[in-house]
Amino acid sequence: MNSNDLSNGMAIKMDGKLFVITETEHRTPGNLRAFIQIKIRDLKSGSFYEKRLRSGEHVEQVDLDRRPMEFLYQQGSAFVFMDLESYEQTELQKEIVGDLAKYVLPNTTIIVCWCDGKPLSVELPLTVTLTVTDTSPGIKGATATNQLKEALCETGLATRVPPFITIGEKIIVSTDDGSYRSRA
Repeated sequence: MNSNDLSNGMAIKMDGKLFVITETEHRTPGNLRAFIQIKIRDLKSGSFYEKRLRSGEHVEQVDLDRRPMEFLYQQGSAFVFMDLESYEQTELQKEIVGDLAKYVLPNTTIIVCWCDGKPLSVELPLTVTLTVTDTSPGIKGATATNQLKEALCETGLATRVPPFITIGEKIIVSTDDGSYRSRA
């Protein structure tokens, strides 16, 4: 595949490793040659890298099978998922699922990426809705300040929320960094 045709979400193989493209930018600086700047995520380690490719450079594309699967439960260090079409259960190790346990409750549908019959990674949604289980009491009239307080969510995720959030409220949390976005 030509590097000019790369887009976000594609899987590519470089240096014997599988990567997913998270960002693509075509740059033409002044009187220099055009190049493609990509941000890629290693599917095995989860690490992010930036790579610069020449315009027209050949890149090997890999077809990933993206299957919706239901997260059932965690058993030790393994996470059990069920295929929604065949109802077959699959155990995925922590290296594959990453920070899934902090953001996802059981019986939630998640996209699992497969290649050659092996699960490679999971795609978390951009945001998730969680219930606050523990936080300090709010201060009356504290809506005018930009202070944050610690809160513990039902999955065990610790995040910082505005002072008006109370125990039992549902909040929207970003899965990128675990930060509070808004009330649900």
